[in-house]
Amino acid sequence: MMKIKVGLGTCGISAGGELVYNKLESVIKERNLNVELCETGCMGMCYEEALVEIEENGESFLYAKVTEDKVERIVEDHVVNRNPVEEWIIRSSEISKEDSFLKNQNRIVLRNCGVINPSVIDEYIAKKGYEAIKDAVKNKTPQEVINIIKESGLRGRGGGGFSTGMKWQFAHDAVGDKKYIICNADEGDPGAFMDRSILEGDPHSVLEGMLIAAYSIGADEAYFYVRAEYPLAIKRLKNAISQAEAKGFLGNNIFGSDFSIKINIKEGAGAFVCGEETALIASIEGKRGVPKLRPPFPAIKGLWNKPTNINNVESFANVPWIMLNGASAYNSLGTEKSKGTKVFALAGKIRRSGLAEVPMGTTINEIIYEIGGGIKEGREFKAVQMGGPSGGCIPASMGELKIDYDEINKTGAIMGSGGLIVLDETTCMVDLAKFFLTFTQNESCGKCTFCRIGTKRMLEILERITDGEGKQGDIELLEDLGGKIKAASLCGLGQTAPNPVLTTIKYFREEYEAHINDKKCPAHSCPSLLVYSILDDNCKGCGLCIKECPVGAITGDKKMPHNIDQITCIKCGKCFDICRLNAVEKI
Repeated sequence: MMKIKVGLGTCGISAGGELVYNKLESVIKERNLNVELCETGCMGMCYEEALVEIEENGESFLYAKVTEDKVERIVEDHVVNRNPVEEWIIRSSEISKEDSFLKNQNRIVLRNCGVINPSVIDEYIAKKGYEAIKDAVKNKTPQEVINIIKESGLRGRGGGGFSTGMKWQFAHDAVGDKKYIICNADEGDPGAFMDRSILEGDPHSVLEGMLIAAYSIGADEAYFYVRAEYPLAIKRLKNAISQAEAKGFLGNNIFGSDFSIKINIKEGAGAFVCGEETALIASIEGKRGVPKLRPPFPAIKGLWNKPTNINNVESFANVPWIMLNGASAYNSLGTEKSKGTKVFALAGKIRRSGLAEVPMGTTINEIIYEIGGGIKEGREFKAVQMGGPSGGCIPASMGELKIDYDEINKTGAIMGSGGLIVLDETTCMVDLAKFFLTFTQNESCGKCTFCRIGTKRMLEILERITDGEGKQGDIELLEDLGGKIKAASLCGLGQTAPNPVLTTIKYFREEYEAHINDKKCPAHSCPSLLVYSILDDNCKGCGLCIKECPVGAITGDKKMPHNIDQITCIKCGKCFDICRLNAVEKI
């Protein structure tokens, strides 16, 4: 039977995928066609949404940028007459327009995303789903499971990069009458959507990874901590838990063993600080989400003061694959100290935004140019922001840097959870630092003075600089404050909050100096430092800019060069955007 899959992750739905699905459903019903229509998760190619894949007799055809008005032709030509619409296909056995996006990827975490229907457990089972936990509880001791994860070299994908196997070992060795497992799905970095897409596209892999972790440390209860802003992920996760319970994969005496477990879901309110594990634990307990001093670590004294292991979504999604394929299959990928693959959310000024999973050791340039297709509109690659508000900027000159926990840390940035925002020459690095510091300052829980007050003082300096009021000594003051905040803050949020500022100063100091000394923004981005003027030789007096100006700052007779009153001008840029003759200059 022919099968039609529609990518219905959040990205696909926002691009009109749900409308396409409903139209397909209606047309198939009207024509009484013998076709299976189903949903799937994000296929990774967010830039080509909405995506529709047609499978039959082992062949697959992937249609891109599908809209409602394309459905009738796809059904008529392809489904009814078996004549694929080639101009809309980006991938098939004969057409490979997107080979460069996929050929350098190695999909372990994303192995089922965009492949299976996340709402149907039998499709996950058909991909060897739940075989890893079955083998673990029937044939392996908890310590043997931990040893496999240790040998694999898997490090936590939530940002810290700590050895997953060692983390499990600490919780396993801890003494307690009850233990807990927590999945941290509180993905809060601007530009990051890896965890959301995994939960939407393959929730069972994360669930199975949690079960294996619970078995290894002796936990009988687990929590998913998911931000409430992810309603589709929560919906599919609840469905996955319900289906797993019905199959006997959750509950009491799983696979006839002594292992029993209960799974709960806690919806977070969107506080960035609750991504920190002790604040997350407090939130689950119904308390205000603020960090605690460590030690003791959660492995010893965690949820309700019981031994607790916390990993993030991507970490757990790796586990079933490792258990089925072996530690050596995993640690053969990557670098000496960073094994396996890493999922990145590509966003910003890049041609192909979406999800990419690459082996550790892949260079920044390979991700941007070979997978991401390069910079939009042919502009110049300037930098990447890695690790979100806790990360930092890496300049284009370091594009050959290999993606590796230790190598990235040496730059002053961090790997983080995997957000990778690409920047071009139109991005002001001072303004970017201000954007991220605004975020972390707003999200500070306020518990420690250095984070609460220090980030506020840094933000005030950045605001002055971008407003054209910077002064000598501001850069040094930012560096001094940043160092003290990193050294004295209680949790990871405060300790990493200065990173965007410190890395932009480190690699783009000349931009700070231009703002302060010359009162100019080299990227022509900061409104307070811009001057708009009209070039007499180019202006034909069409009057479009006069009509567009909201404050009446532009004057001039018809068919004569116009003029901008700099005192009245509010620097909104509407004249620059509307001019078709390049007569408005931005300096």
